[in-house]
Amino acid sequence: MNQQLQDFARSTLKANLRKCTLEQLSIFNRMYSPDDLEKSIDDVVDAMPEKRLDWAMQQIQRTLDK
Repeated sequence: MNQQLQDFARSTLKANLRKCTLEQLSIFNRMYSPDDLEKSIDDVVDAMPEKRLDWAMQQIQRTLDK
């Protein structure tokens, strides 16, 4: 994935995560930053490996669709 796509994915994730409940954010944080549960969601998204961005976007979209 090129840098422009990564930037788009990260910004989309951050925007969509702002629509989630605190419980949903907590689950996301535990999944993608299990060693630092105090890390902000923006920092978690920024630190995510590129290969996990697509799956995370799909998860968040499904969550919001419910």
